[in-house]
Amino acid sequence: MKNFFESIASLFEEVLFFPFKLLTHVELFNWWVSNGVSFIFLLVGLIAGIYWINQLRKFDKSGEEKKNSSAHSFL
Repeated sequence: MKNFFESIASLFEEVLFFPFKLLTHVELFNWWVSNGVSFIFLLVGLIAGIYWINQLRKFDKSGEEKKNSSAHSFL
């Protein structure tokens, strides 16, 4: 059983965390490259947020949503 958990630990430490170890070495040479992953996540989140707000505006203008307090049968 101990070998099973040690193999899981070695999988994470040696294989799956390799990109993060690489980023720590790259950070010493170029700050922009090492933070590129964060910039990509920020960009994807910004685009998703803008899309979501535009969809909310579209449905608000069309009047499809019931806004009274008895919109649901359980109320």
